[in-house]
Amino acid sequence: MRKLKKTIGILTMTLVTLTAMSCKDGKKEGAAEPMSNEMHQEDGNNQDGSKQMANAGSNASDAIIDNYLKIKNALVADNQVKAAEAGGNLVADFDDFDKASYSSEEQQELTDIIEDAKEHAEHISESPMEHQREHFDILSKDVIDMIAITGTDKKLYQDFCPMYNDNKGAQWLSASKEIKNPYYGSKMMGCGEVQKEIN
Repeated sequence: MRKLKKTIGILTMTLVTLTAMSCKDGKKEGAAEPMSNEMHQEDGNNQDGSKQMANAGSNASDAIIDNYLKIKNALVADNQVKAAEAGGNLVADFDDFDKASYSSEEQQELTDIIEDAKEHAEHISESPMEHQREHFDILSKDVIDMIAITGTDKKLYQDFCPMYNDNKGAQWLSASKEIKNPYYGSKMMGCGEVQKEIN
C-alpha cells in the first residue's frame, strides 16, 4: 500500500512538473505568436508591396494599352493618319516601359515581346492602311502576351475575326464589347466575336 501511494505520489509529481513545463512552453509559444503574427503581417506587407510593384507595372502598361486602342479605333475608322500617330506614340511607350518589378524570367519575356511589338508599332507609324492592318495583327498578339504578364486594371475584350489573313483569323483587344473590326473597318465592321473578357 505504501509502495502504491509512493508510486502515485511520484506519478503525480511528474505529471505536475510536466504540466508546469508545458504551460511555460505554451506561454513561450504564446509570446512567440505575436512575433509570428508580425512576421505574417510583414509577409503580408511584402506581398502587398509585390502587388504594388506589379500594379506599378500594370499602370505603366496603361499607356501602352491606351495607344494600342487608339490604333485599333483609327483602323476601325479607316484613318491611316491617326493610326500612324498612335503607332509613333506606342513606340515611345514601349521605350518607357519599366520591367524592373518583374522576375528575371518575366523580364526576358517582356523584352522579347516589347522588341517585337515596337517593330510593328514603328511599321504602323510609317505604312499605308493595309500594311498597318497586317502589322496590327502581330502587334495585337504581342500586347495580349504582354498583358498576360503585366495584368491590367482596364476591362478589355479579346476579339477574333475568323476571315482575316486568308481565313487564318486575327485577334485584337477592345475596350467595348461591341465588335468593331479593325482589319476590315467600314467594309465589314461587325465581323468577329468576343473570345474572352479580361478583368
